[in-house]
Amino acid sequence: MRQGISALFTRLCLLAALTSATAPAVAQDAPAPELKLSLPGLSGYAPTQGETPLATGASGEVTLEAKLTEDAPELSRGLVWRVFKPEPAADGKLPLVAQGQGGTSAFSLEPGSYLVHAAFGRAGATKRITVGATPSRETFVLDAGGLKLDAILSGGVRIPPAKLRFSIYEAAEDPDGDRALIIPNVSPNTVVRLNAGTYHVVSTYGAVNAVIRSDIRVEAGKLTEATVEHRAAQLTMKLVRDAGGEAIADTSWSVLTGSGDPVRENVGAFASMVLAEGDYTVIAKNRERIYQRDFTVVAGRNQDVEVIAAEDLVPTRDSASKAQIVD
Repeated sequence: MRQGISALFTRLCLLAALTSATAPAVAQDAPAPELKLSLPGLSGYAPTQGETPLATGASGEVTLEAKLTEDAPELSRGLVWRVFKPEPAADGKLPLVAQGQGGTSAFSLEPGSYLVHAAFGRAGATKRITVGATPSRETFVLDAGGLKLDAILSGGVRIPPAKLRFSIYEAAEDPDGDRALIIPNVSPNTVVRLNAGTYHVVSTYGAVNAVIRSDIRVEAGKLTEATVEHRAAQLTMKLVRDAGGEAIADTSWSVLTGSGDPVRENVGAFASMVLAEGDYTVIAKNRERIYQRDFTVVAGRNQDVEVIAAEDLVPTRDSASKAQIVD
């Protein structure tokens, strides 16, 4: 046991002696080797401090305001501002560089020329401005007003708003006799902002032929209120076996004008529609049998039209009799 330990100790001593003999001597005062790094060059950078903040150092401030007329106060709300570069982009459109909404607005832009569009509802104006290093202010005169539309029946009877719509067109016609549509489906008593001028307004009561057309002028700085009168009525048609009886289901309806032109088709026990005043013929078809009656629409007089399913009724226009009208 002791001999084994002694032999191991002897071997370790020999190994230490050999290692120290072969290692090179290093002076204690020798300098450390120089470390060389190869780094890519830097292309340039923004200074951490400057005379002006980086976000606005090259910008000029412009304040935009708009008025309905030259003498009117500036608008405080309802405006939409869009600022464009004056040169078209590759797609042919003007690049939008800034936008805002509300009333008078301030923009910080690079010095140069811009096109600014101010929209107030459907009214608007476009102006070229120049932004410099000093703050500036630009005023837009929209030359605009408001239009409020409504309609009544003969005798001043109110029309349910859900059945009434307006469409506003340009007054001038193109070579084909058509007018450019400006705003469709305007609800009654809605204020529409438009540039001053004359407009062609189409009022539709119901969904058939109760249509009134009129030219209305909008004046700058004013609210124009216009009410048109419809000469029409609400009609409800039903096919019955006896006067005052229950409506027969699964009936097909066709309504013709007095001259035989088709006006409306419907399917069901009842056919309800708004028609302009005048003479009409209604044709009811049920189980391969045809019944027809003539009737007259009186402006402002809503009616129920009963078509009697009489077997002796010949389904021709010449032999048709007057429909029974029930108020």
